[in-house]
Formats: sequence, C-alpha cells, structure tokens
Amino acid sequence: MRQKLTVNHPAVKELAAVLSQTDDQELLKEFLESILTPNELAEVSTRWALVRLIDDGISQRKVADQLGLSLCKITRGSKELQKENSAFQRMINIFKETL
Repeated sequence: MRQKLTVNHPAVKELAAVLSQTDDQELLKEFLESILTPNELAEVSTRWALVRLIDDGISQRKVADQLGLSLCKITRGSKELQKENSAFQRMINIFKETL
C-alpha cells in the first residue's frame, strides 16, 4: 500500500522563491520536465489549459470535450477561477500581460 504524501510547505515556499528568480523560460521548462514525472507534467499542463480555456469563455462542456476531461475536473478549475483573489486568475492575468 502506498503511503499518502503530505505537502512540504517550506519546500513549496522555497521552490516558489527560486522559480520567481528567473525569467529564462527554457530553463523553467527543462526544470519542470526534470522535476515532474510525465504524468505529473501532463496533469499540471492540462490544469493550466483548462483554466485558460474557461477564462477565454469556452463552455465547460466544450473544455471537457476538447481536453478529454470529466466535467467534475472542469468544474473544480472553474471554481478556483471564481475564488476571491484567485491565484489561477492572477497568473492568467500575468500571462496575458506578456502577450
């Protein structure tokens, strides 16, 4: 039986600090591909894609069809976007500023 992992909050804070210190997109991409398993990278990138599509006004059903996800996962992403001071929304706004 697998042991349930717990979040190491000091390590997350340290990781966020170091990631915020570079603007080298290729280094960040290589780092993510190194630290995450292919499945973890697929999960993270799909979550980003789904909140971007929802933010663009695409219906949850179309997002589910397009990304091959359950409506439950789409609803979770949608709820995260609607939270006050949503981190997802703030990151999307930063992304949009770079376009």
